Amino acid sequence: MASTTPSRLLQLPAAVRRAAFSQCLTPAPALFSTRTIPTPHQTTAATFPPHQRHYATTTESSTSSDSSASSSSVNATEVSHFNALASSWWDPHGSSRLLHLMNPLRHDFINRCLTQQQGGSSISEHDSAQKKPRRRYLDVGCGGGIFAESAARKSIDCEPEVIGVDPTPEVIAVARRHAREDPSVLSELKEGGKRLQYINSAVENLGDHVQFPDQTSTPGSAGTPSRPQFDIVTLFEVIEHIQHPSPFLSTCLSHVKPGGWLIGSTIARHPVSWFTTKFMAEDILRMVPRGTHDWNQYIQPWELKEWVGRQPELSMGDWQVQGVVYVPGVGWKEVDGSEGVGNYFFGMRKRE
Repeated sequence: MASTTPSRLLQLPAAVRRAAFSQCLTPAPALFSTRTIPTPHQTTAATFPPHQRHYATTTESSTSSDSSASSSSVNATEVSHFNALASSWWDPHGSSRLLHLMNPLRHDFINRCLTQQQGGSSISEHDSAQKKPRRRYLDVGCGGGIFAESAARKSIDCEPEVIGVDPTPEVIAVARRHAREDPSVLSELKEGGKRLQYINSAVENLGDHVQFPDQTSTPGSAGTPSRPQFDIVTLFEVIEHIQHPSPFLSTCLSHVKPGGWLIGSTIARHPVSWFTTKFMAEDILRMVPRGTHDWNQYIQPWELKEWVGRQPELSMGDWQVQGVVYVPGVGWKEVDGSEGVGNYFFGMRKRE
């Protein structure tokens, strides 16, 4: 969601600013304990702020092998909320405006992760003239398809095969309807498979809907179908809407093939992000409907990084993070060091 420039904030009446900050600095209800709040440097697995969602230790044994379809990440309240927003998903001036504006930066961050993996090499015109490799994307929580549809068109260095999955039926209907306006994104690939398809399902049940004939079986938990694997799994503005992120992330990681990437974006849990995304964006400016975000479910970058460190399939050396800030009248801009107070991208690579 949006950030707001300091000059714009200072234009608010002093009483409004005081009320906002006094409210945002009030600790949220305790999720695990009511211990004294330490500083971030003092925080450990045994003692942490009452409002903190400590994902790395909430499910200590959580890895990609122990998530199953029996534990769904779907929240009925979230599904209902986004169903109500479905009709405006592709309105560039509507409630999803900031997602449309952020989309180019999503592709930039993905390209940066892939370039880092390739040792800094980039695709030249000569390379692009060669046979393009297939690149499979899984866009989890794809909504109306803003990223998924754009990824299906990105074919300079690859033949994209994109699957968008979302548990919200109305937004999946919107995504399919919009994709039909451009038949090229729904075309069949030369080597089989569709360039873009949407599935109305929780990611935990993806194996019920998708299997790739060219992949060796990747078994799921007992009684569940095998898990199709992708080169890139994306989670853009998703995990802040998930009540139990650790098993959800593990499920998503299980769909990343060895050497592939799990890439996403979310919001840091900080007083600044409460002020910009809740008080300003929802209550004052009405840039998004009220109730779109729950500040208590925002996630600090170091929490995600700690989770990465607990997964044997992931390499800490490939951890990527980039803060982004929305500047009114200008758009989203990358701002190094801002990831701890607002929106940010993250990337993690699965070992080969």
